[in-house]
Amino acid sequence: MKSLAFALCLLLPLPAFAAGTSSHHDPIASLVLALAIILIAAKLGGDLAVRIGQPAVLGELVAGVFLGNLTLVGLPALAFIRESPLVDSLARLGVLVLLFEIGLESTVKQMLSVGLSAFLVATLGVIAPFVLGAGVGLWLLPEQGWAVHVFLGATLCATSVGITARVLKDLGRSQSQEARIILGAAVIDDVLGLVVLAVVTGAVVSASSAPSFAMSSVLVILAKAAAFLVGSLVLGMLVSRPLFALAARLQARQVLLAVGLAFCFFFAWLADALGLAPIVGAFAAGLVLEEAHDREFVAKGEQTLAELIRPISGFLAPIFFVLMGMTTDLRSFAQPSILVLALALTAAAILGKQVCGLGVLGKGLDRLSVGVGMIPRGEVGLIFANIGLTLMVAGVPVLSRSTYSAIVVMVIVTTLVTPPVLKFTLGRRRPAR
Repeated sequence: MKSLAFALCLLLPLPAFAAGTSSHHDPIASLVLALAIILIAAKLGGDLAVRIGQPAVLGELVAGVFLGNLTLVGLPALAFIRESPLVDSLARLGVLVLLFEIGLESTVKQMLSVGLSAFLVATLGVIAPFVLGAGVGLWLLPEQGWAVHVFLGATLCATSVGITARVLKDLGRSQSQEARIILGAAVIDDVLGLVVLAVVTGAVVSASSAPSFAMSSVLVILAKAAAFLVGSLVLGMLVSRPLFALAARLQARQVLLAVGLAFCFFFAWLADALGLAPIVGAFAAGLVLEEAHDREFVAKGEQTLAELIRPISGFLAPIFFVLMGMTTDLRSFAQPSILVLALALTAAAILGKQVCGLGVLGKGLDRLSVGVGMIPRGEVGLIFANIGLTLMVAGVPVLSRSTYSAIVVMVIVTTLVTPPVLKFTLGRRRPAR
């Protein structure tokens, strides 16, 4: 632990030292230095988070906030990391691989088998936070226009299924009826959230290019998003099995990994070509691929695709989370309005998911625990907010740095409160036999 902290302290002065050396250097040098700093900070932050019973992703985010605000304590700035297009590209790639990995952990059959309760919980868990988030924007940021308001609503929609799943597993309740509803609803929630993101993003882009934007444009975008998800799942099921069966005949090494990533990247490109966020395609690609695609490779003694993707995600995803943390400017909270916005968004995020309990059907089920289990936004909320930072309207990002900082606070708080509160609510009642 101390050795990691000492290594990080040694790395921090290096950017200033590098700036004073000869201008004739390999451009890759600044990238590898940035990666060294990011990875050490991410693992140090992740270790601290796990030690206090929190998910590692939260520690990676906080480590990025720390690195991005070193100037506040008079230490060398690391602006070259935040401004590097190469680091940004790796972070964007990390998001695609992360969403692909999340998709691999679920299947279409699981989504169809979770029942009506999970679907109702997911639907309410998207509608209520979206309305509350947009309402907070309309109330506290009336001068920033509808694009900011709807994007705030979109960032509150999705649930981080990984965080809740880990808590349920630690408590030995992952097979309970409430757990099945929560996990099933979280998967459907992610799909619905991606559809909302696609609609909101398309609406903002259309409005910025055509002043006469109308509701019919929203319906077209919604139809396009739904058609892509359904079409990609159907097409993927028809094409993927023969594709992977053919790939299994190849004698080269790591064929499964290469074909799996190519499948992910093609779907991400296809989504972008249709005007949707690439992460929608990456998630859909993961959702299509089931364990049956690995069968012939596993029979030859190879690992499954999910196992092969895990170390790549473990390398690229922390780059995204640390970089997102670095864009958080703590000085913005000196403005009371931003602090109020952060608190209001957090309250809307928590209360919005409590409406989920109304969708639980059947007697004797713990509706409060279902609502609490849907609270954490985690990596999904950050991904949505990052798109708001990169999406431009009249040359200006939809989300300002200060508004983004408020969203980061919401993500941190919702991720922090879920494990202890869920442990308490589940501990109130004995597990059903």
